[in-house]
Amino acid sequence: MSLAAYACDPGLSRGRRVFEVAAPTRSEYQRDRDRIIHSSAFRRLVYKTQVFLNHEGDLFRTRLTHSLEVAQLGRSIGRSLRLDEDLIEAIALAHDLGHTPFGHAGQDVLDECMKAHGGFEHNLQSLRVVDKLELRYPAFDGLNLTFETREGILKHCAKRNALLLEAAEPGGVGARFLLDQQPGLEAQLCNLADEVAYNAHDIDDGVRSGLLELEQLEEVPLVRQYLREALAEYPALDSKRLLAETIRRMLSAQVYDIINATAAALAAARPADVAAVRSLPPLVCFSPAMRQASTELKRFLFAKLYRHPQVQGTRVRAEQVLHELFQIYTADPKQLPADFSGSADAPRACADYIAGMTDRFALREHHRLTGQTLF
Repeated sequence: MSLAAYACDPGLSRGRRVFEVAAPTRSEYQRDRDRIIHSSAFRRLVYKTQVFLNHEGDLFRTRLTHSLEVAQLGRSIGRSLRLDEDLIEAIALAHDLGHTPFGHAGQDVLDECMKAHGGFEHNLQSLRVVDKLELRYPAFDGLNLTFETREGILKHCAKRNALLLEAAEPGGVGARFLLDQQPGLEAQLCNLADEVAYNAHDIDDGVRSGLLELEQLEEVPLVRQYLREALAEYPALDSKRLLAETIRRMLSAQVYDIINATAAALAAARPADVAAVRSLPPLVCFSPAMRQASTELKRFLFAKLYRHPQVQGTRVRAEQVLHELFQIYTADPKQLPADFSGSADAPRACADYIAGMTDRFALREHHRLTGQTLF
């Protein structure tokens, strides 16, 4: 299948920060994807929390399974829109590399701890992982990914950090945040696929955990519609299959909605190339009705799942673990591994080290340094 004119063409990539001769059998974006898969940070995602801690159950999503689901959804949609699937996959697999242990609780703790030192943003940390912290190659730090993959990884960025990125790399991945421009369509698609994936799997994990009941999902119009459709067609379904069938139908509806709404937006805007895409408003989108339905689902999950007392209780203990680790490491940098202990920016080195931890390693380190067992 040929790429659309508005897709990111690997042959026209803006390249890598350190020049490398092209691979003989792989496109530039395939090469990015392969480097991400072989990175240490990618492997660690298997023990990083999505909503439920790793030790709370073997069937709950982790950052790794979430990233794989985003890649699958992204590639399916991208194929219909004639976008570059390898770039979509590379962005999807790398977008959470900078996420802390214990999910969003960890990000909030590190941002608080780093308030006087530039703060902490997990999207920026993901970029930092692929640009600096992965130490695999003799000629450069990081993975030396293409511009297009790196801009897709940097989904959000505060202006102060965009200015720092721009100063270090003029016209680079920070520039669009200062110019109010958009990334390529592959990056836009990964942003939306990320939302679709986590809404769906958080419903699944919420019910599996017992924190949500199938009956509660009747409150959410988007879920209710497909729950009732599944029951009408299969009235004798057990609850496990009913949940799976409801989520499958909901995912399919969202995928087709994105394809149709985005195709309509592209037909109206008629971008001639990637440069034109960057100067336009976002083009990868839901229809207005599906956007409203997705927003209502997110509100439901926030109120009923993410703020559930059991989840909140886990969060409090996770916050204590990371606060105390940060305090110990900043007070005694010799507790850090050699790759981090000699940094001129000790607080940032501590944040880098903690952000790279898995849930279980953070708990082991906390126990080693404090003698406490909080989980």
